[in-house]
Amino acid sequence: MSIGALDATSAYGKVAGIGNALGKPPAGKTDGAGGFGSMVEDLVTGTAQQMRAAEQASAMQVAGKGDLIDVVTAIGAAETALDTMVAVRDRVVSAYTDIMRMQI
Repeated sequence: MSIGALDATSAYGKVAGIGNALGKPPAGKTDGAGGFGSMVEDLVTGTAQQMRAAEQASAMQVAGKGDLIDVVTAIGAAETALDTMVAVRDRVVSAYTDIMRMQI
């Protein structure tokens, strides 16, 4: 599945919060507290929450209490969040590999 730039940006903004996406500290946190590590942690946490929401929507549909449109929407959001997280992971690994190859 191919992800467009706007879809990835939208998913990233939903998962990590637009303040984190722009490098601004989230409300209630001070500057320098976490930075990249907290952004990655927020991304993973948000993705896990999206996956749980999709599971709950699917379970409600199976039980006959949910709407199929809600299930499809939740699964689509979870898939986009997961694809975004995997793309960020791949870029971090690639950057790390490039740094390790640098001559000192």
